[in-house]
Amino acid sequence: MKSQVAKRSIVVAGHKTSVSLEDAFWNGLKEIAGRRDITLSDLVAAIDAQRHHGNLSSAIRLFVLEFYRHQGEQEAEHAKHSKAG
Repeated sequence: MKSQVAKRSIVVAGHKTSVSLEDAFWNGLKEIAGRRDITLSDLVAAIDAQRHHGNLSSAIRLFVLEFYRHQGEQEAEHAKHSKAG
């Protein structure tokens, strides 16, 4: 599975910047923003504000990975409790 890296411009905290991400990460980021009912720019600004090191693209990848990892853990926990009940 090959995912092409795409560079996109986005406004973060009032400043235009470009971010290079694979399509899968862009799609995940858009999905997360939709679930939270916030704009993509607002979500990226929040990620940017919380990063301690590294570049913004890396911070976004880690955020998306952690979001879906946590979601998977919650689903596994729910399934475990459903079987036990």
